Amino acid sequence: MTTPVDPPAQLRIRVKPGSRKGPLIETDAEGTLVVFVRERAVDGAANTAVEKALAAHFGVAPSRVAITRGHGARFKTVRID
Repeated sequence: MTTPVDPPAQLRIRVKPGSRKGPLIETDAEGTLVVFVRERAVDGAANTAVEKALAAHFGVAPSRVAITRGHGARFKTVRID
């Protein structure tokens, strides 16, 4: 399922690496996108999976999704061009 987004957009997301549910994107009670990915947070594998999951969710190319803040944290800021 794709969700429309007006580029450029900046989103604050929460990441759940190593999840059995992934790849999946949900919205929590506060309205924050929660991205579940199977990849562990080792050598940037989870960050790459998050970018791919968000690209599929919003219907854009993976090259148009970039993590701008929080590379080593569970809360991240993502830019979609």
